[in-house]
Amino acid sequence: MIEPHAPAPPGVPPPWDGPGPARLPVRPAIGRFFVLAGAFTCAACGLVYELELVALASYLIGDSVTQASVVLSVMVFAMGIGSLGAKRLRCRAAAGFGAIEALLALVGGCSAMALYAVFAWTGGWGGMWEGGSRWLLVGFSLAIGLLIGAEVPLLMELIQRVRRQDAGGAVADLFAADYVGALVGGLAFPFLLLPLLGQLTGALMTGTVNAIAGGALVLGLFRHDLTRRGRRLLVVANVVVLGILASAAVLVDDFERAARKAVYGGDVRVALRTGVQEIVITGDADGGHFHLFLDGRLRVSGRDERRFHEALVHPAMDNGPHARVLVLGGGDGLSVREVLRHPGVQRVDVVELDAAVVRLARRDPALSALNEHVYRDPRVRVITADAFALLRQTQDTYDVIVSDLPDPGITASTKLYSQEFYGLAQRALAVDGRLVVHAGPVASRPRVFWTVDATVRAAGLRTVPYRVGGRDPGFAGGPDHAAGGASRVPPEWGFVLAARAAPVLSLPGGVGSAERTRPPGVSPSTLVHPRYGGWR
Repeated sequence: MIEPHAPAPPGVPPPWDGPGPARLPVRPAIGRFFVLAGAFTCAACGLVYELELVALASYLIGDSVTQASVVLSVMVFAMGIGSLGAKRLRCRAAAGFGAIEALLALVGGCSAMALYAVFAWTGGWGGMWEGGSRWLLVGFSLAIGLLIGAEVPLLMELIQRVRRQDAGGAVADLFAADYVGALVGGLAFPFLLLPLLGQLTGALMTGTVNAIAGGALVLGLFRHDLTRRGRRLLVVANVVVLGILASAAVLVDDFERAARKAVYGGDVRVALRTGVQEIVITGDADGGHFHLFLDGRLRVSGRDERRFHEALVHPAMDNGPHARVLVLGGGDGLSVREVLRHPGVQRVDVVELDAAVVRLARRDPALSALNEHVYRDPRVRVITADAFALLRQTQDTYDVIVSDLPDPGITASTKLYSQEFYGLAQRALAVDGRLVVHAGPVASRPRVFWTVDATVRAAGLRTVPYRVGGRDPGFAGGPDHAAGGASRVPPEWGFVLAARAAPVLSLPGGVGSAERTRPPGVSPSTLVHPRYGGWR
């Protein structure tokens, strides 16, 4: 057995013991505490960068499961590479750690602005790997992962420089600080940074904290490990990084307005982020060129919404009793407007997750004019709740259920297009009741559309799929925004009408069957096996 300091056998390199103990300005116990505090802070900042990339990519692209999988898998892979690469820096651990933290603060802090800028001014994300924005997302994930991975070996070396201890104990202490920091960063992002500062300012603030923590640890505790020139360079690097982050923070409001204008056009009238989503309304207060965007996706266009809502509501209302109606989603009041056109309606329950949408539908002059002030009608009752939870709890039955929900291809909506959800809806239907579902475009995403149909049928209902064309091809924003202000919005809508017995369908003008587009082998979607989404 070779003793720790015995000469190594011929041909075997001696073990790395590192330089001797560091010359610290404080006692070793205090110095060790500062190193662990630095690990805690840097871990918190690193996790915020990861969550910020996932959140921004999910908002801009959609399908949060795919974005989280891509960002986190690329980051974890890069962390391994960064950890291996950092072995070469162990002999200059203090200088290397200071440089890495300054670079990580700059890259991570500016990542949200860079991604949003490329998305806003180049137009859309294209196909799975088309366009600079997707590659930029992967590039940031890779760069941040490399830098985060390089932290741990260098911090391990620094903590051993403070006071040499057995490797197992040092790893346990360092990883404990790292994991607790990750917990704090993971909780701070959704509950503190995102609601109070937003994605852009939150990322810049995190970068600032990261730069200060890394610079203070090296320059304050390990300054004797650096040459005079090294200390000067590290000070200059941190000042430059903090200056860039501070300048970006000062300009972030102007930047966000300019980027929003590039994405949504020049006539943004309402822009607010609720606890549920971002709501943007463009156009004049009198209703000219009205557009409503939820999380970047065009939900209502004043030029064609009537065609959509007539096709959604009237086939279900025309083919049987309709005294009691349940509208799932549709807090804008436009589906309710069409429901109330039918005589004999006694009660309309509107289930909307975001109370801010209903407030705008009541108070915004353009939107309230479009919905014809339906919320003044005493027959209309608003329930602020998740549609899935409401259907699980309700004991009421309805003649008509109108599912006016976002497209099924959006991951956040997947459970509202599941077999379990439609089973709950079937339970809430009267014996001769009808369910109508907005199922997304038929021609451009036929498999998604027919998955909705298969899922409704799997819940024990008979279906009649149909579609209507004539969708406004004008300007669109968010994930539907293309280069030059063009629109990726599909030119049609698809719907599924369902009942316990095969419904008799009375189609309004312009509505046609979608049957000839049915692909083979379509399976229903369930909560544990969702079949929507993916990079689109």
